[in-house]
Amino acid sequence: MKRVFAPGCALVMHNPGSAKKLLAFLNKELGPLDEHLTCCRHEPKLPAGTQVINVCAGCDKRYRTLYDGIATISLWEILDRSKSFPFPDYKGKEMTVLDACPTRDQSRIHDAVRSLLSKMNIRVVESAKTKADGVCCGDSFYGTLPVAKVKELMKKRADEMPAEDVAVYGVSCIKSMHIGGKKPRHMADLLLGNDTAAGVFEPDEWHTQLDKFINAH
Repeated sequence: MKRVFAPGCALVMHNPGSAKKLLAFLNKELGPLDEHLTCCRHEPKLPAGTQVINVCAGCDKRYRTLYDGIATISLWEILDRSKSFPFPDYKGKEMTVLDACPTRDQSRIHDAVRSLLSKMNIRVVESAKTKADGVCCGDSFYGTLPVAKVKELMKKRADEMPAEDVAVYGVSCIKSMHIGGKKPRHMADLLLGNDTAAGVFEPDEWHTQLDKFINAH
């Protein structure tokens, strides 16, 4: 089975250095892998039977549902099975998990993310609406509601997070939790022992940057 690693906007835009470090580990763990940089919104042009190791929840859903002959697995599932990944120790720090909307029906991802947090000695404090009952961070309403209303929804969702630190695995969720006043911690950053920078977070600026990435890839 051919495997490729698709960091997608989740890492290429957020932290390309992390993408390179994770690809290097995957090459060591699984054997040589190609890096797939075509955006998931475009035809991947991969041979039938290819499995895409993805970081972005949107990529997971699109590769899984839009392209015949392409299988998908999240990076989180791969790392959860690893016997050699050097997990950092967060010494029992409390965090809430914000599950990404495209994974709402994917318990495999919910479980892998929480298992990885446990392996990093992070204590998960669940919100009332989580996993299959999760609620959008607010970003998916961009373009259909005024920006001021979108930011209200982001703040509302952030207020539902019982811990100040919120583990996320969607880049837009970083922006939403930052706007909402919480401290977002992207899973890739946590695994590599890094803080998570909000970067460009105002919805208009972020989506302009995102659209440019999609068009260029």
